[in-house]
Amino acid sequence: MTVDPELAAIQQFFAVESAENLALMEDALLRLEDSPADAELLATVFRVAHTIKGDAGNLGLTAVADLAHVLEDLLDRMREGTLAVSPERIELVLRATDAFRELIPAAVAGAQALTPSQRELGDEIAASARDEETRTAAGPALPADAAQPVAGVAPARRARTLRVEVERLDRALDLLGEMAIARGRVEQMLADGRPAREVLAAHRDADPLHAALQEVVMRLRMVPLGPVLAPFRRTVRDVAFANGRLARLEVQGEEVEVDTSLVEPLRDALTHMVRNAVDHGIEPPEARLQAGKDPQGVIHLTAGHEGGSIVVRMRDDGAGLDRARIERRAREAGLCAEPERLADGELYRLLFEPGFSTASRVTDLSGRGVGLDVVRRNMEALRGSVSIDSTPGAGTTLTLRLPLTLALIEGFSIGVGGDTYVIPLDAVVECVDLPADRSDAGAEGVISLRGQPLPFVRMRHVLGVDGAPPPREGVVIVRHEGEQAGLVVDALLGENQAVIKPLGRLFHGLPQVSGCTILGSGRVALILDVAAVLAESMRRGAAVPALN
Repeated sequence: MTVDPELAAIQQFFAVESAENLALMEDALLRLEDSPADAELLATVFRVAHTIKGDAGNLGLTAVADLAHVLEDLLDRMREGTLAVSPERIELVLRATDAFRELIPAAVAGAQALTPSQRELGDEIAASARDEETRTAAGPALPADAAQPVAGVAPARRARTLRVEVERLDRALDLLGEMAIARGRVEQMLADGRPAREVLAAHRDADPLHAALQEVVMRLRMVPLGPVLAPFRRTVRDVAFANGRLARLEVQGEEVEVDTSLVEPLRDALTHMVRNAVDHGIEPPEARLQAGKDPQGVIHLTAGHEGGSIVVRMRDDGAGLDRARIERRAREAGLCAEPERLADGELYRLLFEPGFSTASRVTDLSGRGVGLDVVRRNMEALRGSVSIDSTPGAGTTLTLRLPLTLALIEGFSIGVGGDTYVIPLDAVVECVDLPADRSDAGAEGVISLRGQPLPFVRMRHVLGVDGAPPPREGVVIVRHEGEQAGLVVDALLGENQAVIKPLGRLFHGLPQVSGCTILGSGRVALILDVAAVLAESMRRGAAVPALN
């Protein structure tokens, strides 16, 4: 069956808008649990259901409209006061939001009927609206033709869309017009045979326009963190309920903007962090009462800007980390022979090792050693970092640091064996000359930096470059997770801004490299992954300390 392109475009917009409305509905429902007498929250939930029903009916999405109509009846009676706003009914409406998240994309893709589970949910909602204990007395509440899904309908592909302020688009258009004028000026000067220095000066006059357009385009990719953080209120609620705990989530910094490419990895990392906080951090209500705490635990999720980075912190008021248990598990796993000699920060880093778990039992959410190691891998892949701090009896704090964007980096260029490489500038501390008495050292060693020992590794060795090094070598001192090490290079080429290009499939998984960029000369320069360089040096038996 041929689909009208205009109708298909409208349906896609409906799917995007409905996803936002469902997030609004879910947030209102979670707040309604704490304030069941709040009429405005209930009205918000009703308006969302009413909007979905009306829009779906207008677009011919019958299955969506049918389920929304049944839900609207229940909400209308709750709003009128003829039915109580009970925890059971709130749970039922929450299940309906989950159903709509699956049903709407499927309906837009061509499905014309409810699945059996969706139909059963509709019958439960209708029975609750009639204030009945079961749904069998009055028969099915949904049309019989909604009983089976349409076969052969492909699952809906999630559209990647952004909502952009018109003012930002207008600014980009203005800059493009000014750049066109500047380009025409240079072209005319070349045609007139003007001196090269004048043409070069005119060309440089356009540099501020390029910089301004670059900034505008980068801001077009920025999205607020609110929609990313808000759904975790539901996660905390559901996980706490499943584990016999009481917990709530408090969110701050919802207006902070991040690059859209950071959203999915950040959401994945936060999912693991929130589940761990509820499952491991928050104590059962009885234990909290015995400790003099509120039986309901609190998880604080905050976001903000610090030093040119996005910082997301998750802090719980639970029991904190059990150092003795971590030491015992580290010894059993062979990660450290004498963990009791490690400082708290060094010991807690072991929690990010693959397979490390202190859980005494395996549950649906924990105990398999999968979680925090995924968080660390996600952060390092984004040129970010994760750290952990804890106070016994008072709670644990996890901190994520992420770059503002993944499209551009401020980099420091180095030369190794005739090739140019780029190190992210935020990992660079300073640069010094390699002392003459260390020029004959091997692949790794130690130098004295203002009276303090600094381990180093030769990048020629790490990158497999043959031949003798130049008579004068430089050392780039880099920092990773609070530790410092030196990278010995052939040449220090200085700072530059790099536009990150992804590596092709052939180079996926290439160690020590996180991407590439195009130099002004037209040559390709690889962008080094500092954490991976130091980790690989460790595996080769280098003298660099364990930084991760």
